[in-house]
Amino acid sequence: MKHHLMGDFMSEDKKERWLSYVSISTILFAVCATLSTFKGGQYSTKTVLNQLNVANSWAYYQSKDLKSYLHEIQKDQLELAIKHSPLPREAAEEYKRKIAAYDEKITKYDVQKKDIEHDAKAYEQDIKLTQAHSQDFGMAVIFLQIAILLASISALMKKISLWYGSLSVGSIGIVYFCNGFFSYF
Repeated sequence: MKHHLMGDFMSEDKKERWLSYVSISTILFAVCATLSTFKGGQYSTKTVLNQLNVANSWAYYQSKDLKSYLHEIQKDQLELAIKHSPLPREAAEEYKRKIAAYDEKITKYDVQKKDIEHDAKAYEQDIKLTQAHSQDFGMAVIFLQIAILLASISALMKKISLWYGSLSVGSIGIVYFCNGFFSYF
């Protein structure tokens, strides 16, 4: 009788061996889902920070543009005054010095605007990249959670076909997980 019980236990153990693989795959999927959640959150945060940097950069650009415009107006007024008003020589020379100073400031603002525009566009490009990473990690979480669910149901119902489905869905999640790091696709 003892031998018979031991034999049943052994055959039951062999029969249910795949369940230990279900556990391993579930753990793997859970670890990848957790890391995907963490990394997706990091990329989402970086996206928000870059969006703030873009907004600040364009606001700064507009302030430089406004200053440049105001200097252009002042320069134009001085040029008109020189052309259409009889001015003493000293006043005309002072106006010319002011016009040259305004030209320098306008040139300086134009250079600064180009730098600011370059920075803003770099932030915008980084937003696209971080959003792509974040989206991949988000998709990974979805597929990995579904895989975990299918694996759990397969273990409860002892249906190996559900576990195979879990492996298929989990594989898709793993591809998204890897793509979240490396952006292959």
